[in-house]
Amino acid sequence: MPEREFLNPESLPKRPSYTQVVTARGGKLVFIAGQVATAAGGADMGGTDLRAQARQAYSNLKTALAAAGATLADVVKLNTYVVDYKPADLDAIREAHDEFIPAENRPVWTLVGVQSLARREYLIEIEAIAVVD
Repeated sequence: MPEREFLNPESLPKRPSYTQVVTARGGKLVFIAGQVATAAGGADMGGTDLRAQARQAYSNLKTALAAAGATLADVVKLNTYVVDYKPADLDAIREAHDEFIPAENRPVWTLVGVQSLARREYLIEIEAIAVVD
């Protein structure tokens, strides 16, 4: 079993959606490519609704992790890219994040606003690193 340590140093702000520092020792590293709101058959899901696209991207992330024998609880690092990000978008993103990411021992998380993603239809892309046995 990999050893993970989730740290929120007193000198840094404690955030409900992520942990400030995660260490991991042992286990297999799993790197997941950026997941977007496209279903297995290639259909774009969620239209222009950021919340719906975020839910589909997290669902795809869950599927990708399962292929490597991992779960969302094994994730230690998330990067989220959002097209034309505005602070008002955070609620929609956090809602999907909180639905899929276990509340205990949350991974470190970086949220970045970008000009565009690989296709014009994509509003959000989520990549992850996990540690499993």
